[in-house]
Amino acid sequence: MTQVVRVGGEAPYDVRIGRGVLAELDTLVPAVVRRVAVLHQPTVASVADRIAAGLAAPNREVSLFPLPDGEAAKTVATAANLWDGLASAGFTRTDLIIGVGGGAATDLAGFVAATWLRGVDVVQVPTTLAGMVDAAIGGKTGINLDAGKNLVGAFHPPRAVLCDVGLLATVPPADYAAGLAEVIKTGFIADPVILELVEADPAAARTPAGPHTEELIVRSVAVKAAVVAADLRERIGTQLGREVLNYGHTLGHAIERREQYRWRHGDAVAVGLVFAAALARHAGLLDDATAERHRRILSAVGLPTRYPKEAWPELRAAMAIDKKARGSTLRFVVLEAIGRPRILADPDPAVLEAAYAEVAE
Repeated sequence: MTQVVRVGGEAPYDVRIGRGVLAELDTLVPAVVRRVAVLHQPTVASVADRIAAGLAAPNREVSLFPLPDGEAAKTVATAANLWDGLASAGFTRTDLIIGVGGGAATDLAGFVAATWLRGVDVVQVPTTLAGMVDAAIGGKTGINLDAGKNLVGAFHPPRAVLCDVGLLATVPPADYAAGLAEVIKTGFIADPVILELVEADPAAARTPAGPHTEELIVRSVAVKAAVVAADLRERIGTQLGREVLNYGHTLGHAIERREQYRWRHGDAVAVGLVFAAALARHAGLLDDATAERHRRILSAVGLPTRYPKEAWPELRAAMAIDKKARGSTLRFVVLEAIGRPRILADPDPAVLEAAYAEVAE
């Protein structure tokens, strides 16, 4: 059975979740569309072929655009190649882009859609857990630079998102576990039932065949949908809006950059979550038990919670250009309690170092 989570706001759309929902894609393509570009990672070429076959019609041209794998796809050069391909295919403003793959593929597809002719429709078909609960939802698109991750991008909500849970069966176990970092994040910032489901059976949570897979996805998507509907463009102000979704990501993105994106995003975020919890505890905001619960639940599903001690100076420098920073002020999403996130601005350097000591190997 398909479950639908509505993402409201200035450009509403549906996230359709269930086994076999990929078959509904043709119903989401407007009759006016004459050209469809399917941007896909090499590991999901068979899914892209199924989409192309399903959308084939006498008055519609479907083109496949293979992408480099992983974060290597999110470059200016790849985007420029895709723009050239769209130009050659005669893409107009009434045509459609479909992003197929993990978060890197949907980030890139959304960015290309946002920038081609100043904006064309995109439908996202995430094929990884992280893509389904995070990257494909919310309209954040972007590419990477040598200076950092997602520094160039645009807010461009999709026309729809199709989360076919059946596609998760082929995701490698380590990649699936990495996606759980984003699921667990939403549990800490908004929905403690997520934490309870994972803690009740961590081994089942680690596999898409687990009994609570669809519920975990639906709950995580619902958390993000509520946040995005209220704050699509991550407004800069005193209230905590969309920034809450970056819980654990400030250090996580710094780790990814230091590792030249060889680390899985979820693995880096897992370390970042433990760091953020330690930071809140050392700042006198969070109790010991909740901080330790971060490490316990992430470890239980096989995610890393430590990183080399000697990396701290490089990570500290990388965090200074994080998107949440304002001028020279570092800002972190932290918790006062489960479901009560807030911003911690300009923490004392000694507090930062004490928090990092708790994740340092």
